[in-house]
Amino acid sequence: MSQINLSVHNRRIITIILLLSAFISLASQTMMVTALPFIANTFKVSLNNAQWLTTGYTLIIGVIMPLSSNLYDKFTNRQVFLTTIGVFIVGSLIGCLATNFAGLLAARLIQAAASGMLMSFQMTTMVSIYPIEKRGTILGLSSLVISSGPAFGPTLAGLILQVLSWRWLFILVLPFMVLAWVVGYFKLPNYSIPRDIHIDYLSVLISLIGSALFLGSLTVFEINLPVGIIMMAVGIVLIAILVRRQLHLKNPLLKVQIFRYPSFTLMTIVGIFAFMVLLGTEQLIPIWGENALHISSFVSGLILLPGAILNGFTASIIGRLYDQYGPKWLIISGGLLMLIASVPLMSISNHTSLALVSLAYAIRMIGNALVFSPALSEAFSDLSQLENSHGTALNNTLRQVSGAISVTLVVVIADAPASLITGIRSAMWVTVLLIILMLVTFGIYLQNKAHQS
Repeated sequence: MSQINLSVHNRRIITIILLLSAFISLASQTMMVTALPFIANTFKVSLNNAQWLTTGYTLIIGVIMPLSSNLYDKFTNRQVFLTTIGVFIVGSLIGCLATNFAGLLAARLIQAAASGMLMSFQMTTMVSIYPIEKRGTILGLSSLVISSGPAFGPTLAGLILQVLSWRWLFILVLPFMVLAWVVGYFKLPNYSIPRDIHIDYLSVLISLIGSALFLGSLTVFEINLPVGIIMMAVGIVLIAILVRRQLHLKNPLLKVQIFRYPSFTLMTIVGIFAFMVLLGTEQLIPIWGENALHISSFVSGLILLPGAILNGFTASIIGRLYDQYGPKWLIISGGLLMLIASVPLMSISNHTSLALVSLAYAIRMIGNALVFSPALSEAFSDLSQLENSHGTALNNTLRQVSGAISVTLVVVIADAPASLITGIRSAMWVTVLLIILMLVTFGIYLQNKAHQS
């Protein structure tokens, strides 16, 4: 891709189209969070089964993302974008017409396949069409969408479900995605040159089966411990085989050699922990509100709204601060804010006020924004232009699969004890552990960087 061949006007069109469509697809990722208790009751399925509407979505995003770098090279940008948006539209249509849980899950997984491709396409394009001195600002915009989309999803869903049925979670996104497809068809310039490369579909299959077995084992553990252990072991072996296979392929699904850069490895891990905390927390609060306090999905969504707004606002300015000052104090202050906000969440009960939980969540989301954007930008600091698409695929894949693990883990922990409040408190402690691990990883990165200099 060449930056020189793109005018300022075309670059702006590309940016608007990609950010808008990515925001919608990512908001759709978490729209089911506030709807899970309602859908579980509607289709007479357990909460553990219902959560696969969110976990499955996140899992498929993670499985599809490794394909993105290959598809990005094999086809033109117009072909990739129009096909991706088209697939999302098809998934949304199936969701509108679903008559049972299986149909609803299928719709979500089709949407997720498009969302995974779109997220990587958006990030790779943004990194590639802007000069390197604007990378922090541009990845700030990208991380704004990545973090605020899922943050706004539960609130939007709560508002929709207050007055409409769950089908409108699919119906209302359709006009926006159709508009994105039409605008893309007429306005999106062709700025990439396809290459004749081979896509290793066996790696795709191994990735799907391995990830599904590993994540599925977390749900199976409380039903059948031996089966859960076997599923997890087989999943880990398959993932190890996948990584080993990538080292010997001419055109790997995932270019794992990128992990030789400590900045990419360590800062990707920091971003993973931040994302796990974000998804885990916003999954737990609606479960607490709707199942423990018996409030509506709309009110549950309102609890999350201030956090979503403040997360988006903070993320919008962090990119420029990163360009000027670097990641150190942004990430440290963000991690400390997340820990401070954890105090009321760890002692949550039936008597905890909604305002206090909303405030704690909002502070956590500000902290999350302070961490996520700098971590994302710093992860790409040592990659070459040719490595950007593979770095994006790896970063997004690991983050989304880890996010799926986080959602599954907190739901299983929350649902395990006889007392839901006890379970939610335990799950909140898990998110605190993730924050501590995030800060420890960043400390290792700072030590490594100081040693190199």
